[in-house]
Amino acid sequence: MKNNLRIQRAILDITQAELAEKIQVSRQTINTIESGKYVPSTVLALKMAKVFAVSVDEIFSLEEGD
Repeated sequence: MKNNLRIQRAILDITQAELAEKIQVSRQTINTIESGKYVPSTVLALKMAKVFAVSVDEIFSLEEGD
């Protein structure tokens, strides 16, 4: 799964730690999601979308083979 989490954070000018605090996860979780090593749960993806005021599919997209 591809994501543009880093871009969304840059738009809001927030750090990984700030995003993590807003959605109640660790900064390491945000890092692993951004690097594509971890696919977030639906609940976590929805929380991120709410923070960024966008739809989930504006943050995450399927890649071939997903």
